Amino acid sequence: MSLDIELYYLVDIEQEIQGQYIVWHGNITHNLNVMADKAGIYMEVWRPNEIGVKKAFDIVSALGKAIKDLQTRPSYYRKYNPKNNWGSYETFLEFIKQYQFNCKKYPNSMIGVCR
Repeated sequence: MSLDIELYYLVDIEQEIQGQYIVWHGNITHNLNVMADKAGIYMEVWRPNEIGVKKAFDIVSALGKAIKDLQTRPSYYRKYNPKNNWGSYETFLEFIKQYQFNCKKYPNSMIGVCR
């Protein structure tokens, strides 16, 4: 099982019909949710709607703080690598960096998650 995240804009397709224009899609294993929690970004990444996060710019700062901590303390975070080897510190860090990059690139995009 995995987490899918999309950054998207709502667009009018036809009269009274709206669609989504997806500008970025990311996917990460649920096995890394403990690492996200330890980095202080579980809610921002896995459950943004539950904390009132709707747009990408709302989480840029939190992702940046987590990236800095992840890069500063790799041995701490590697302790939370999944025992089944599905996911790792390295894949999580790269995912969060890509997520933040795209949140900065598309700051007014909406965030959609599928767990």
